[in-house]
Amino acid sequence: MTRLAELRLYRIDMPLVRPFRTSFGTQDTRDVLLLQAITNDGISGWAECVAMEWPGYSYEYVDGAVDVLAEHLIPAAVADGTIDPHVVHRRMSRLMGHPMAKAALETAVLDAWLRTEQRSLADYLGAVRTEVDCGVSVGIPVDESIDSLLEEVSGYVDAGYRRIKLKIQPGWDVQAVRAVRETWPDIPLQTDANQAYTRDDGPVLAAMDPYDLLLVEQPLPEDDLLGHALLAQQISTPVCLDESIISVATADTAIAFKAASIINIKPGRVGGYLESREIHDLCLERGVPVWCGGMLETGVGRAANVALAALPGFTLPGDTSASSRYYAVDITPPFVLDDGRLRVPTGPGIGVEPVPAILDELTTWSAVIDVANP
Repeated sequence: MTRLAELRLYRIDMPLVRPFRTSFGTQDTRDVLLLQAITNDGISGWAECVAMEWPGYSYEYVDGAVDVLAEHLIPAAVADGTIDPHVVHRRMSRLMGHPMAKAALETAVLDAWLRTEQRSLADYLGAVRTEVDCGVSVGIPVDESIDSLLEEVSGYVDAGYRRIKLKIQPGWDVQAVRAVRETWPDIPLQTDANQAYTRDDGPVLAAMDPYDLLLVEQPLPEDDLLGHALLAQQISTPVCLDESIISVATADTAIAFKAASIINIKPGRVGGYLESREIHDLCLERGVPVWCGGMLETGVGRAANVALAALPGFTLPGDTSASSRYYAVDITPPFVLDDGRLRVPTGPGIGVEPVPAILDELTTWSAVIDVANP
């Protein structure tokens, strides 16, 4: 009988090709936490924890994720060696919070299970496409120069990306949107505020309505569903929720309150791909478009996100960019843009795994946890 034998944790240092600045901070490297779930048959499942190095985007951070995995989630969910991801999901639900750490453990087990079944994640989730349209997220230029912004966007347009997303914050919003829209009148364009505005900023957000935006993403604090519902009545640009959506229940509430007409599904934020599929199914039933957000993932996380983005309800291009958008060298064989799209992996599980030599070179810390004695 196949069972989980051990879990390995790796921290790797991944420099970004350029600094990525948002309303909550700037990143020039990623401290990435990877999980490897190894069965007694020698099959490995892989996953990536998307927690950042510091609690800026979320209360979760890498050091905390390592601790909660080793001390709580792994003992609670897989101490008996189960590789049934549904069992793991149910057991972890008894513990509060930490969706990014939970998503990583669930995905590593799910990947191992699917590899034993010789079944792809895309097939398991219900994918209907063999390739997905790709958008790209453009950070706030470090020098806050419109020229720098246009130069960066021009490179992505030339590369074939099918949608541009601009990070915005108070003082860097209308002028940036205007410049990009005037330069590329027909490119699908949206904005992402990462909670940077308040209810009093309705007029500023309304000032971007004339620029034909696909959506404005998470303009207000994540706990302000009422504020988003009120804002949706003040502006013509569709409101999309990101950080507010942490489960199928919060998605249901947001839709019922008319706080969002579009939803960004981030598997790490909602606790994994099982919950992501539930949110997708709810939105598909309610006629609410969804798209797959990104967290600067390596090829491990990107592969799983591309599989998710191939489901039928993902009708808008996501942040599933090519590997080269963030990394000069990825830890897996790189994802390469082809006519603005990425191919959905078809191999067992997530369909990719780290290149051993690259993983060894970039690893800064690792640990082995025997699940029989975590």
